[in-house]
Amino acid sequence: VRRAGAIHAFDSINHLFFISEMIVPGSSYWNLGFGHGPGEVEADAEGMETMRVLGSNMAWLLQKING
Repeated sequence: VRRAGAIHAFDSINHLFFISEMIVPGSSYWNLGFGHGPGEVEADAEGMETMRVLGSNMAWLLQKING
């Protein structure tokens, strides 16, 4: 994880999801944003764009699952 240094932890969590046969939507990058105080994450343009793509992918997946 270029922005957080946690690639092993993220990989381990995803392995648990996958061996549990979960459907895991992804995004354009790691699903996280940075901020120190309330509302500061909104200034993280890369994080906000990643979350926008994730939300779009989640909405698509829910539509497919729920028909």
